Amino acid sequence: MKKNSRALAAITNGVLVLLIAVIGAVCFLPSSSPAAQVERAIRRGSKDAVSLMFNVYWGTELICPILDVLDEYGVKATFFLGGCWADDNVEIVKEIAKRGHEIGSHGYFHREHDKLSYRENAEEIQTSVEFLERAAGVPVTLFAPPSGAYSEKTLDACDALGLRAVLWSKDTIDWRDKEKALCLKRATEGVTSGDLILMHPMEHTLAALPEILKFYREKGLAVVTVGENIA
Repeated sequence: MKKNSRALAAITNGVLVLLIAVIGAVCFLPSSSPAAQVERAIRRGSKDAVSLMFNVYWGTELICPILDVLDEYGVKATFFLGGCWADDNVEIVKEIAKRGHEIGSHGYFHREHDKLSYRENAEEIQTSVEFLERAAGVPVTLFAPPSGAYSEKTLDACDALGLRAVLWSKDTIDWRDKEKALCLKRATEGVTSGDLILMHPMEHTLAALPEILKFYREKGLAVVTVGENIA
């Protein structure tokens, strides 16, 4: 009788161990649910289009000329504005919104968000969003971390604030390499649908912008806001 009890216990324990192993394996398998497939930090869009994203903490005198070129080609871009810059240039913020372009947050003081606590991330981002919404009169739903630096705490703060964190798939690096030809090449070479193309208000970027937009037009690529591209 004891032998049978021991055998039954051994079988039961073996089944339990097997069940635990199977459950553990399933838990660590990649999920096929849509929610699991969504990137928390977005690096490209999903539309048959490309998006220009201008990160702004300087180049005030170039913003309106950039808007003029965008108007000329009938396209909309996304401007990720630094809060402290926007605070000094409220009329330009309003002009960007008035012309139908999208406004996103680029933080308030261009801090390294990967080094900030959750609270610091939330304060920095929320302060910029609240100011931009008051200044522009439009909702702000996107956040682009300065220098592309972020952590899970940054993403958690964005989630709590109802924002989507956005990076890029193509970088013109125009803030460093001040050459029109190089900017043009980086914004067009190998470009495909869904690309998010990072730029800044620089003189050589403005000079290259008409040729960049002409290239997209000739390739049959629409230019839409980041929000539309990642919707």
